[in-house]
Amino acid sequence: MDVAIVSDTHVPSRIDRIPDWVRDRLRDADHVVHAGDFDSAAALATVEDVASGLTAVSGNTDVGLGLPAVEAVTLGGVEFVVTHGTGSPVGYEDRVAETVTQRAGPGPTVGVAGHTHRVLDTVTGGVRLLNPGSATGAPPATQVTMLIAAVDDGALTVTVHRRDR
Repeated sequence: MDVAIVSDTHVPSRIDRIPDWVRDRLRDADHVVHAGDFDSAAALATVEDVASGLTAVSGNTDVGLGLPAVEAVTLGGVEFVVTHGTGSPVGYEDRVAETVTQRAGPGPTVGVAGHTHRVLDTVTGGVRLLNPGSATGAPPATQVTMLIAAVDDGALTVTVHRRDR
């Protein structure tokens, strides 16, 4: 199963639209995870329209979209615990790892967060954390980035996809 992982689209406040190649990858994925900061109901609707299935959370710019702050979904035997990661860059990884630990079930788990606009794949406090960067290259990002996670029977392989704005 292929899971497209995106965040920080910021349409329309920083960028006018989600790039076609990103929308194509979202459409091709079995499921999409969005870690917040859609920035508008129109951006959320665009992702909902192209995604076969969507797990999404609210970011700090998602006022009134009715999305939860934390959400979990199990795909291919891996539980994805998704949060935006809002707050200071200081302590970001520890803060996200704590949220994941509090929400996670007993099986294989990965944490997904956004907010920093920087790609991250690391382990903090025993928790694997993924940040896909910005799916539009919204500043302060310098590139358009997203992740594709191939999940199968509890195993997870992550590939970064990036292009210049």
